[in-house]
Amino acid sequence: MNDTTNALADWSPEAVVFDCDGTLMDTEVHWQDARNQVFQEFGLHPAPGFAERAKGVHYVDCGRLMAQEADKPELAEEMTGSLLRHFMVQVAKDPVTMPGAADLVRRLSGRLPLAVASNCPVEVVESSLERAGLLSHFEHVVVPNDESPRGVKGEPVRPKPWPDVYETAARLCGAAPERTLAVEDSMTGVESALRAGLRVVGVGPRPAPEDVVRADVWVPVLNAPDLLAWVESWWAPARR
Repeated sequence: MNDTTNALADWSPEAVVFDCDGTLMDTEVHWQDARNQVFQEFGLHPAPGFAERAKGVHYVDCGRLMAQEADKPELAEEMTGSLLRHFMVQVAKDPVTMPGAADLVRRLSGRLPLAVASNCPVEVVESSLERAGLLSHFEHVVVPNDESPRGVKGEPVRPKPWPDVYETAARLCGAAPERTLAVEDSMTGVESALRAGLRVVGVGPRPAPEDVVRADVWVPVLNAPDLLAWVESWWAPARR
């Protein structure tokens, strides 16, 4: 992550907003298993490359996409419901954090406001983080559609790639978007954060060149040494 020095060395955030699936929690495998189970349940087959197209997509949109790509748009509602049911079973069995996620959250906790902005249902996000011992470190959890984020009763929020979840999370944290850092693993989430005006650290396998430049910096894991050194520099005494 040598480009951190160039991209973000002279900048530090006033708040940090994390994605959940694939960023904090290792749940993308559960979504993939759930999608496969739904296709099998309905006797259908995913088109080539479907897993990548579905990554980071809100589960309602994913169910609709599954039905469309299988040329069965009339099954969208049924497939969406089945997708969520299968996922809930999977994630309850195996709540695993991504490498470095727990350590990074604990390093930041209490030093500046933290929030989660996710396309998952709020009960999935909060139960996963609670099982992992991380929920108490976050002041806010923001999710899409008609599910109100904690602290914003009755306010509808559109799913990523709309900017709503990140705009709302930054506001709840009391930080201007341009002073807020997003941590994301999918291009859907990166687009959402950029549209909201946040700076972005991308994490995970390096995407295509035209995508990787969308984030300010891209790291393989959240315990990358350069990333941790940059984070610690936020509180280092100013040099004279």
